[in-house]
Amino acid sequence: MDRFISKLLFLAACSSTAILALIALFIFKEGLPIMAKTGIGHFILGKEWAPLSGQFGIYAFIIGSLWVTIGALIFGVPLGVSCAVFLAEFAPPKWVGVLKPAIELLAGIPSVVYGFLGVMWLAPIIREHLGGPGLSILAASIVLAIMILPTIVSVSIDAIQAVPKSYKEGSLALGATAWQSTWRVILPAAKSGILAGVILGMGRAVGETMAVIMISGNATTIPHSPLDSVRTLTANIAIEMGYAVGDHRQALFATGVVLFFFIMILNTVALKFARRKF
Repeated sequence: MDRFISKLLFLAACSSTAILALIALFIFKEGLPIMAKTGIGHFILGKEWAPLSGQFGIYAFIIGSLWVTIGALIFGVPLGVSCAVFLAEFAPPKWVGVLKPAIELLAGIPSVVYGFLGVMWLAPIIREHLGGPGLSILAASIVLAIMILPTIVSVSIDAIQAVPKSYKEGSLALGATAWQSTWRVILPAAKSGILAGVILGMGRAVGETMAVIMISGNATTIPHSPLDSVRTLTANIAIEMGYAVGDHRQALFATGVVLFFFIMILNTVALKFARRKF
């Protein structure tokens, strides 16, 4: 029975790897020809996206993805790490029992709901008080910051709680306050785990599609301000794949190739930091 279960688990692990390999093979098979035809440099650094004219430059989408992702991290990381520190070190147990499940529940809300709330409430506020079209980098960043909170908070809490209690006890014994012990001892010891949570949240922000389509404005131009509309890599694929044919379809798969490498790099870095010991 043990051998049977061991072989069954091994088969499951191999099947997962095989499925990933098949997906990657399919994306590369469809996307590499157009990259070879137009040139990798022209495809990645090209500033014009006009499929009907044979122009397939995704530079504006790359910049848009970076703007939105960085904005989400600017809003989400301080709030997420602060919540994790409070829940792990300072909150009463009854508060933890309420707040932690509530934050984790955010991960179960469909992204289209976040997008709808952003369109109905957030975008008008930005348009009336800050200017611009409302559907912008700023709006998408705030929505994504809320969406990545569960990832950052849960991973950061685990990292903080994994720090040996003797670290804090030794700091308190030397006369440090609870906050000084947390800031000077606990957080430095847990920084690798917290950074892994941030990287995983970044991966979620990069890969989000529906909410970004609804809230970012989907302009195919290079943004110059947080109040400008943008289109991300994932949004471009989702919007145009339904009617794309020929080179246009291959260009969307090539966009997926670029996104695939980006996500793989993020996940590799996250796993590297997550496996580091304190």
